[in-house]
Amino acid sequence: MIEKIQRLKLREVWKHEASDFTRWLEENIDVLNEALGLSLVAADREQNAGDFAVDLVAEDESQNVVVIENQLEKSDHDHLGKLITYLTALDAKTAIWIVSEPRPEHVKAVTWLNENRSAAFYLVKVEAIRIGASEPAPLLTLITGPSKELAEGGDTKKELAERHVVRKRFWTALLNLAKTKTKLHAGISPGPYNWVGTSAGFQGLNWNYAIRRHDGQVELYIDRDKDTGEGNQQILEQLKAHQPDIERDFGGPLTWESLDEKRACRIRCIVPIAGWQDEEKWPEAHAALVDAMVRLEKAFRPYLKSL
Repeated sequence: MIEKIQRLKLREVWKHEASDFTRWLEENIDVLNEALGLSLVAADREQNAGDFAVDLVAEDESQNVVVIENQLEKSDHDHLGKLITYLTALDAKTAIWIVSEPRPEHVKAVTWLNENRSAAFYLVKVEAIRIGASEPAPLLTLITGPSKELAEGGDTKKELAERHVVRKRFWTALLNLAKTKTKLHAGISPGPYNWVGTSAGFQGLNWNYAIRRHDGQVELYIDRDKDTGEGNQQILEQLKAHQPDIERDFGGPLTWESLDEKRACRIRCIVPIAGWQDEEKWPEAHAALVDAMVRLEKAFRPYLKSL
């Protein structure tokens, strides 16, 4: 006969959090090790961390300090704050938070802490169960913990944030220079993205600057027909009929592209001097990009008027 699992009230099994549950966990640390795949040893109760007392302090196999906070209730901000305090006070490398009901906002907070690699955080749900007429037994379930994927995701977020800051500085310097040469982008504010642009005087047509890691470009971006994209292709073909004259007036070849996967079209010139990662070459790149934009707009001006 296969029995059903019965879930019991935690306070029926461990009446008091500190004297019952924490004492039981101290004596049965292997149950936690099995649930988390750890090798904790030397668990001691009620260790001082400043004015607070940590529920359990243990060591991992590398003798790093591990702090454990128990809460036989829903997770709350107070216990999360205490856990972070314990980490810093004891210079711990790992934190384990055991709760009866993890709230979504705390799952998200622990996930964020793991992304930032400041320490390894485990959020664990504790339940008490009985199978048939058996004695009560603990059931520990890992809700979220450190992982390679979370750490890599945190690195990616950090890199993106840093990239946004750098690109905004790039655009700030470029737009300040551009104002001294042309009024095209005079009303544009620098942003964190890989492009800045302004209207070419016609709906859906824009003069854009764009940068990548190691190069930049100027372009006429065509996205007037936002339904089928056929109208964008028609505009490209009308302008391309004057390609020799336009490229002569621009002073060099241009790349004429139908961006089928994006619906839009563009005509661009790549400036390979520097991108957002080559800060020492920014002044030279800024000068070349602004010069190219001035020449691009001048070369297309008479043909845009005839569209």
